[in-house]
Amino acid sequence: MRVIGVASAALLGVSALTLTAPAAQASSVSSGFRVSVQPTTIAAGGQVTLRATGCEQGVFVTSGVFDDVTIPRGRATATATVDWDAKPGTVYQVTFHCGTFWQNAELTIAGGRPDHPDHKPVTPHRGVHAGGGGSFAGFDLQEIGLGAALVAGTLGAAYRISRRPDEDGA
Repeated sequence: MRVIGVASAALLGVSALTLTAPAAQASSVSSGFRVSVQPTTIAAGGQVTLRATGCEQGVFVTSGVFDDVTIPRGRATATATVDWDAKPGTVYQVTFHCGTFWQNAELTIAGGRPDHPDHKPVTPHRGVHAGGGGSFAGFDLQEIGLGAALVAGTLGAAYRISRRPDEDGA
C-alpha cells in the first residue's frame, strides 16, 4: 500500500507543476490587440509611425533600431526616429507590450541612407535591446508569488502523503 501513497504524491506533484507552468501567450485574435509599423521599410534617420489598437492601457514599444517609445492610453499611434547607424538591409524586430500581451512587427532598413545631418562619422551609441529574457518575462510579482505558493503547497502535501503510516499496519 506504500507504493500507492508514493504514486499519489508523485502524481499530485506533477499535476501541480503542470498547472503552474507559464501559460502560452494569448493569441492576438482573441485579445483584439493589433500592431503595425509604417512604413515597413525606411532609411536610417527616418521616422516611423507605430500603431497599436485593442489595448486599454499604454503600450510600450521596444526595438534595437530606435529609442523605447510609449503609446499613451487612449491614443493609437506614436512616432519614432530610426537610429542613424542602422545597417542597410537589416530587418529589426519591433515589440509592442500591452500588459501581459505582446506582439512583434518587422522593420527593414533600406539600402543607401541619407547623409548624417552633422556630416560626422557615425559611431554606435548603444547595443541592441535583447528583450525580457528568462522565464519571468511578462510576469508580475503577484503571478510569480502565486505560482511559488502553489508549488510549495503541493510539495508539502506530497511529503505528508508519502510519510503517512500505512492504513493496514504493514
